[in-house]
Amino acid sequence: MQRIKGIAVSHGIVVGRAFLVGTAEQVVPHRTIQESEVPQQLERLHVALRAAGAQIAELSERTRRELGTEPAKIFEFHAGLLRDKALLAAIERRIGGTFVTAEQAVADQFRQLVDQFRRMGNEVFEQKANDIIDLERRVLGQLMGEQTSRLAQLEEPAVIVAHELTPSQAAAMDRSKVTALATDLGGRTSHTSIVARALGLPAVVGCQHLAANVEEGDTLIVDGNAGMVIVRPDARTLEEYSRLQERSRRSRAALRELSGQEAVTKDGVRIQLMGNIEFPEEIESVLANGGDGVGLYRTEFLWLTRKEPPTEQDHYEAYLHALRLLKGKPLTIRTCDLGADKYTQAQMEEPERNPFLGLRSIRHSLATPHEFKAQLRAILRASAHGPVKTMFPLVSNLMELRQGKLMIADIGEELADEGIPFDAQMPVGVMIEVPAAALMSRVFASESAFFSIGTNDLVQYTLAVDRGNERVAHLYNAAHPAVVYLTKTILRSARAGGIDCSCCGEVAGEPVFCMLLLGLGLRTLSMVPDQIPVIKRVIRSVTMEQCERLARRVGSFDSERQIETTLRDELRKIDPDVFGQWVAE
Repeated sequence: MQRIKGIAVSHGIVVGRAFLVGTAEQVVPHRTIQESEVPQQLERLHVALRAAGAQIAELSERTRRELGTEPAKIFEFHAGLLRDKALLAAIERRIGGTFVTAEQAVADQFRQLVDQFRRMGNEVFEQKANDIIDLERRVLGQLMGEQTSRLAQLEEPAVIVAHELTPSQAAAMDRSKVTALATDLGGRTSHTSIVARALGLPAVVGCQHLAANVEEGDTLIVDGNAGMVIVRPDARTLEEYSRLQERSRRSRAALRELSGQEAVTKDGVRIQLMGNIEFPEEIESVLANGGDGVGLYRTEFLWLTRKEPPTEQDHYEAYLHALRLLKGKPLTIRTCDLGADKYTQAQMEEPERNPFLGLRSIRHSLATPHEFKAQLRAILRASAHGPVKTMFPLVSNLMELRQGKLMIADIGEELADEGIPFDAQMPVGVMIEVPAAALMSRVFASESAFFSIGTNDLVQYTLAVDRGNERVAHLYNAAHPAVVYLTKTILRSARAGGIDCSCCGEVAGEPVFCMLLLGLGLRTLSMVPDQIPVIKRVIRSVTMEQCERLARRVGSFDSERQIETTLRDELRKIDPDVFGQWVAE
């Protein structure tokens, strides 16, 4: 028996037989062509792109019909890429400029785009890179001949095990045959995760070496609650998980009832639950899960689908689309958070030695004023169409905030002179993500309209731990007393300054931390949309007095272990059936 830890992305527990799915890349033979063959290759390219587009439209419609609108949106990015004139022109130039076949040009250009996305160093953009690979395979399949998916050979119920699943594979699965999913790669926002949740299939991703340790037909337990896959379990473990399956079923049924109810504590305190999004299309999921708006709109993707920086109009159209989908609910836009080991490093002649401490986030924006101005103008223009807030990421000194606000004021004057409407009172705030800003938060509060605590970076910089480094990832812990102290400091400063403060890091969506955050004084939490119901469940089960009492107890502890154990014990008391998955050690 072997237990393999991963990331829980879709709740539930399943026992089943393993069915291995490979994702080997297509090998494209290199062949040069004569100049006279170029028109023929261009025609082959256009025929393949049209056929791939038709396939995507068909698959999208089937997914929408069988799984719903949200999973079908997976394919909007695919369809958009096929319509991207810049991408098509680049492929055509490869054919006509280097005299290679259409398939070689497609493979080369798509791989270049994949590398660009992966250099972003972010889970979301890594997933977009997988999207591009999926689309590449589809186009190459048209040019080189279709490959039969092994999933088509599935004849009886099974647990799908793969190194990774492409969006096409995930969406095309036969619901009557697939009982659970487990993959080496992937994260909470991967398409495998989205489809698994839509299908109601338990899923664990990010298992790293699972596929290499499983043989076809092995008995597996996929625990989508605890993020665990058990390979070849013994009889005692199978009996134990039979009981857990029933408990999990009751838990999921209870959470489904909450989406339409308000997030109000038992003593009547209303908490705002917002969604974190990467793309406007995710707003539908925010609203479906009972969210009150968008508390964090990450805008970096606008830089990644083109060679040139996005124009003001590109920004404006994206923000306007988001506001229309929100229908009057608030939208908080974070200005671009490029840098570190991401997109900007690929643009530099000399990449930075330590980019996480380099020209990133607000520093990068201020160093590229033309791009920053285009984004700020678009945000201001969009503010005329709905409630918009703007926040600057990774601010570490007051001058950065003042420079950003000065640019907004100057742009506002320009728009007024041009007769373009905008909200002259648009709130401008900062993300508190570094210890310097947390310790100086009382000063920042005097010049900010609001705070948003970005716990992901705050924990990382406070503890000097790269959570992506497996050697030290165990030291990354939001329950560290120093992190709790800084959070308390930020909230005190916000109260003293009379401004709102929210939390938009991963901690905001973790039930274990919910009571502590409320007890410290947070009244707005922003999270991944599908985490909203479970956080709402915690809120509706407690009083503010309970939360404040817990925060006082935790504030006296000097060990993250002690804090974590206490938080888990309190969550367990609410309802072991619902929260058992989050209190497991």
